[in-house]
Amino acid sequence: MGDKKTGDKKQTEKNLDRLTPREIVAELDKYIVGQKKAKRAVAVALRNRIRRLKLESDMREDIAPKNILMIGPTGVGKTEIARRLAKLAGSPFIKVEATKYTEVGYVGRDVESMIRDLMAAGIQMVKQEMQESVTAEAEKRAEEALLDLLLPGNKKRKDSKPPAPGPVVRPMGTFAINPDNNGGPGPALMGAAIQVGIPAVISRSVSRDSDAPDDREEQEAKDTATAQEKDGVGSQAGDAAGRDTSTREKFRAMLREGKLEDKMVEITVNQSPQFPAIEMMGGGIEELESSLSGIAGLFGGGKKKKLVTVSRAREILIAEESEKLIDRDRVSDEARQRVEETGIVFIDEIDKIAVKGERGNGPDVSREGVQRDILPIVEGATVNTKWGQVNTDHILFVAAGAFNVSKPSDLIPELQGRFPLRVELDSLGKDDFLRILTEPKNALTKQYIELLATESVEIVFTSDAVERLAVLAADVNARLENIGARRLHTIMEALLEELSFEAPDIAPTKVSITEAYVNEKLTDLVMDNDLGRYIL
Repeated sequence: MGDKKTGDKKQTEKNLDRLTPREIVAELDKYIVGQKKAKRAVAVALRNRIRRLKLESDMREDIAPKNILMIGPTGVGKTEIARRLAKLAGSPFIKVEATKYTEVGYVGRDVESMIRDLMAAGIQMVKQEMQESVTAEAEKRAEEALLDLLLPGNKKRKDSKPPAPGPVVRPMGTFAINPDNNGGPGPALMGAAIQVGIPAVISRSVSRDSDAPDDREEQEAKDTATAQEKDGVGSQAGDAAGRDTSTREKFRAMLREGKLEDKMVEITVNQSPQFPAIEMMGGGIEELESSLSGIAGLFGGGKKKKLVTVSRAREILIAEESEKLIDRDRVSDEARQRVEETGIVFIDEIDKIAVKGERGNGPDVSREGVQRDILPIVEGATVNTKWGQVNTDHILFVAAGAFNVSKPSDLIPELQGRFPLRVELDSLGKDDFLRILTEPKNALTKQYIELLATESVEIVFTSDAVERLAVLAADVNARLENIGARRLHTIMEALLEELSFEAPDIAPTKVSITEAYVNEKLTDLVMDNDLGRYIL
């Protein structure tokens, strides 16, 4: 067990060690504009995890993760930073909203469910990796199963056992029976006594106290089989087997060449039992779900026949064979180790459970109760899941909130102390919007160009048009609610709504998005405060 944990730790180190803090920031820059302080903070937190894994076990256990609290208005990149960070690290990651949780006794999810969700993400990640490692063997087995479906007669002949050798008959003398007088004087019936040698495999199952020794029976069976081969009895069976093999190989070649992809076959698939939906008030639904899944495992799901194409059957069979080839216990052990050592939980909207002003009145009781329930999870606790117990001592928690109504100091002091790193994210201005529209790999302008290209409509954004869009976004954010980069989504959709609607009718064509085009579509909308409030 110790060797296995050491191997898992080395694999985790290998995955994380390839990224230095500077490289992590460079990768985040490809998708997120600005926010250097936040990027540096998460890069250092991620690098500290690999540094910790390189320490001796006694020192490693004492080093707690440096949890991060991100403070900034909506739409500035808080969630995107955490999501991209987890993708870079290859770590189990989940994003949850603090507003979904309630303290025990209230309607809603209990806070421990976030760790169960994280464990489920880890299980899925490890299972996918292990299935990829056995893909070649799974494809080989699926191919054989497909050939069995395409050649059912061949399968029966292949699976059938060779016929047992015939009995060996040997004369043993004569005997007399007097049917009338039970052995007395009178007419008698004469008969011949024979010995029937039954093959050894049958002899052992029928009778162990046979007069003839097992060794002699086995030898007699072998002698009979040899004699039959010499007499040519098995030649027809051999020819049939040869023909079956030849046919199977022909079908195998056709299968690999893709000539049978649309052929229909009947396949038997495992079917999971379905339970009726159950609604519960309060917590505990996860425990009930776990219990029901355990009951389902006892009864089994049964099997169901489906008529599908060969291409679809191959996918089903590969999935089933991959599932058989992986070790479920190893999956859960590896996933638990990853979750405990490298898991990341992003808690969004944490400002919504902060209590402003005096505590203890109205709905604030529930919000403060959620903080009290989250506290032991962040501090370090053991959570029961259907895959075993998970320790949260070294899971990295990243919390985020706008804090436009409440303040970080409105959180309970104990919870504040568990997020030692605080990072303030900057509001976005015109220059930031200009970079967001052009620099990232998934920039909005690039997205719309590719979307409309599917309709054979080529659109080109001029530099002055992009700059005008950035100015309009900053202006609307300043006059109305500041929703950060999300304002660009609303403006771009309003700009291209008419073109997106007419694209199938005017294709193929080329459209240039110029500053004049932007002013025509958006200026009146932006200047009309009443209309802009509802549309933008």
